[in-house]
Amino acid sequence: QVQLVESGGGLVQAGGSLRLSCTASGRTSSISKMGWFRQAPGKEREFVAAMYWTISNTHYGDSVKGRFTISRDNAKNTLYLQMNSLKPDDTAVYYCAASELSSGPMLHNAYRSWGQGTQVTVSS
Repeated sequence: QVQLVESGGGLVQAGGSLRLSCTASGRTSSISKMGWFRQAPGKEREFVAAMYWTISNTHYGDSVKGRFTISRDNAKNTLYLQMNSLKPDDTAVYYCAASELSSGPMLHNAYRSWGQGTQVTVSS
């Protein structure tokens, strides 16, 4: 079992930046991939970004390409999401997820472990 704790959310003006962190604990040696998803009120959970734990492949949702960057620090068991040029449409609860499976990095049902979420609010 892997436990995930997100941090770094908050309120920011449009055009600003935030960096989210997600620290994993427990059976971290089993992690194959980690990702970020978000969910706005009344909307379905949306894929944001994902990367594998031991190789450099990254994936991004179309709405965040060129603005968000996913990265990791294996020594700290921490995943990051650098968010730049934020827009009001980026307002959502952001969730970190991890999986021991390598398939489907952009599919929320391909992840078994989830964090509690962190709120990101972008004002216009």
